[in-house]
Amino acid sequence: MALPITDDYGKTLSDAWDYKGLPANRSKTGGWVSSAMILGVETCERLITLGIAFNLVTYLTGVMHLGNATSANTVTNFLGTSFMLCLLGGFVADTFLGRYLTIAIFATVQALGVTILTISTIIPNLRPPPCIEHSSTCIPANGTQLGVLHLALYLTALGTGGLKSSVSGFGSDQFDDKDEEEKARMTTFFNWFYFIVSIGSMAAVTILVYIEDNLGRKWGYGICACAIVVCLIAFLCGTKRYRFKKLDGSPLTQFAAVFVAAWRNRKMEIPADVSQLFNVDDMAETSVKKKQKFLDKAAIKGLELENNPAQANKWSLQTLTDIEEVKMILRMLPIWATTIEFWTIHAQMTTFSVSQAETMDRRIGSKFQIPPATMTAFLIASILATVPIYDRLVAPIAARLLKNPQGLTPLRRVGVGLFLATVAMVVAALTEIKRLRVAEVNNMVHDKNAILPISVFWLIPQFILTGAGEAMIYAGQLDFFLRECPKGMKTMSTGLFLSTLALGFFLSTVIVTVVNSLTGHSHPWLADNLNEGRLYNFYWLLGIISVVNFVFFILASRWYVYKEKWLVAEGFEVELEESTGPACH
Repeated sequence: MALPITDDYGKTLSDAWDYKGLPANRSKTGGWVSSAMILGVETCERLITLGIAFNLVTYLTGVMHLGNATSANTVTNFLGTSFMLCLLGGFVADTFLGRYLTIAIFATVQALGVTILTISTIIPNLRPPPCIEHSSTCIPANGTQLGVLHLALYLTALGTGGLKSSVSGFGSDQFDDKDEEEKARMTTFFNWFYFIVSIGSMAAVTILVYIEDNLGRKWGYGICACAIVVCLIAFLCGTKRYRFKKLDGSPLTQFAAVFVAAWRNRKMEIPADVSQLFNVDDMAETSVKKKQKFLDKAAIKGLELENNPAQANKWSLQTLTDIEEVKMILRMLPIWATTIEFWTIHAQMTTFSVSQAETMDRRIGSKFQIPPATMTAFLIASILATVPIYDRLVAPIAARLLKNPQGLTPLRRVGVGLFLATVAMVVAALTEIKRLRVAEVNNMVHDKNAILPISVFWLIPQFILTGAGEAMIYAGQLDFFLRECPKGMKTMSTGLFLSTLALGFFLSTVIVTVVNSLTGHSHPWLADNLNEGRLYNFYWLLGIISVVNFVFFILASRWYVYKEKWLVAEGFEVELEESTGPACH
């Protein structure tokens, strides 16, 4: 029998443990020292992911000699996989490993991926030979070379997914939300979290991209590999100072269990007396009268469990409370679905917009030339500028006009983001038409490597509009999912958010593939030589899809009733819940 551990004047925490499995000492664990080490890992993750992704399309077209459409799909598949694997990383952390081990293991995987990528840029046999000068054809990468590249990229994506799923949560674990002083520090931590993410992102698309384009990819990727190793070592050195919390289990398990139990009981009839269902409470009882009644069959006890339902397997019997929580998630799916398309538009800023920049005059002064991928810095700068503008200017005005203390509701912010993305595609199409006219006037249409006499700064509006849209939709989505997810499934909010990013990038791959297969044989929209293509038609198509999606979003928003209003209408008391931190992005 273990000796009891005393709480010396409240110095130990009841819900957190140190690395030895003992109650965590408030003065010796957690706080800023441990959270700073965790922030270091997130900084490296941002540097690596964006440093690779935002400049990858130029490497694929210029070094691996792939076509524009293939290169764009490789980038969007890499980013989509990174975000989708966040769901796997979150499930592993919540169910099996915990956040600390998940970060340590997946950071190692990411380091391995970046190391292989670095090696592939050093060994000549792992990339095709350079193009012959003044030749119109180049030898594309072979299967082995592409295999090594994809192995490196998807190991990096796997590491990114595991890291992103746990970093913010493990950082918040270092603060006690029951202590007012530490709770205030937690808020400051999340402010710094966003700041560090932004700094890492900006460094990736400016300094790192410049090194990759001017000193060589081996130096840029080598810096990434060294950075993640250093951050991993620093993270492990902080082990004795971390606070650890018990595994809560993944909400995905509850979600699946409700459907499995309902399917198993599909032949049973829901009793007229809801008291015969398992674990009826006031809120759950109202759900039986509402929609998705099929799921309520998961709470039918059956004859063998009538007297002792607590012994039932969760895959055969669920409480009405658990069922109601799943229904609340289902109610959000129409809104969730209409936010996917924004990230499809966002994907073009890291693919075809970078390819456009490569063909334009990027000089500043007589000597300095902006790397094409550095144009994405305007997107990040737009995000950083939009947040304070909304907070200090737009929100107070909206609060007075709409008589809402929040300013714009979460769904209205999402709507603004979708609208700005639509405008961005219109502007992008018009800019591309102007770029092609310059190529035609100067007889450069058939010169793939020509630098057109048009400033790259013509692309700034589409980056700024997309960045402002991201700032609005990011905050709106996260706020919406955090507020509307049931209390017992809060981590599901991160999963819903991240899945829209992943599916948005994958949708871009599908659209590019379909467009290229339909137009590639006669008058290609997405030609390898952009001057011979009709990229503006592709942007018009995305703009039309965005308009249709916006209409569906408006309809879904009008249909949706916020959880707070719905509970008040049912006669329940509502306690507003605060956001517990950012999603991984």
